[in-house]
Amino acid sequence: MPYEEKRAWIMGVVSAVAYAVYVAVVLGRSAGSSLTEVPYAGLMLATIGAAIATTILVSIVAGIFSPRTRDRVDERDREIGYLGDRIGQSFIVVGGLAAMLLALAEADYFWIANVIYLGFFLSATVGSAARVFAYHKAFQTW
Repeated sequence: MPYEEKRAWIMGVVSAVAYAVYVAVVLGRSAGSSLTEVPYAGLMLATIGAAIATTILVSIVAGIFSPRTRDRVDERDREIGYLGDRIGQSFIVVGGLAAMLLALAEADYFWIANVIYLGFFLSATVGSAARVFAYHKAFQTW
């Protein structure tokens, strides 16, 4: 498996786990009350920071155990990376637009922050899934 594919798997899995933990804890804290009353900011920052740190550390470990493929990036790897970036970045844009609309509608900060986090999550997981899919299916560069 190419190192770049390993990195895509790492980012996708870590992002999914971090977001699932965040959602589970927020829903658990709500315990029948309104979600907008749940203290979420510290947890959100912690899960985002933990996901970033975990992705970096696991990628480093994967690189240590993959010395032959770590530095070998060819044109196909770059094209697959660009594809994943373009697909993932579209979710950042959609999340930003949704947050802007929520702000214009004067929605609670909880919803604005969470729609941005959802955009980050979708960007990481869908972009990673696109990379993995491209590695396993015929990939046509245009």
